[in-house]
Amino acid sequence: MNVVDRFLQGVITSSAAETQALARMLAEHLPLDVVIALHGDLGAGKTTFIQGLARGWDIAEPVTSPTFNLFTLYQGSRQLIHLDAYRLSSGADLDSLMIEDFMISPWCLAVEWPERIANALPVDAWHLFLEITETEEHSIRLQR
Repeated sequence: MNVVDRFLQGVITSSAAETQALARMLAEHLPLDVVIALHGDLGAGKTTFIQGLARGWDIAEPVTSPTFNLFTLYQGSRQLIHLDAYRLSSGADLDSLMIEDFMISPWCLAVEWPERIANALPVDAWHLFLEITETEEHSIRLQR
């Protein structure tokens, strides 16, 4: 079973390193110029997952949550745009950031708190649902 199928069925991780390793593997299988919407509560592992994607694309700089900057650009074998939409209230707020002006193909726009700008996301976005289980492990499920 390939890594995409594993995520479609749902995976469980028990450490940040394991979450990052799986994200790194998924990075190889993502289409060019993709939007990934990461759904989950605070502490569910959204930024940790994005850190793994970054390593999969040879991004060496530290990846942190861009809460106060709203978005951060990282360049590796693919450009990663990490957006924290928590403080946005609409698609118009997203448009005002003019992120598309910074996108250099191949890119990935990884959005934390995507429900804040749901109407602005493309229909072909990949949605990842991250949760903390009762046993304190992390569950990650992909929906396309």
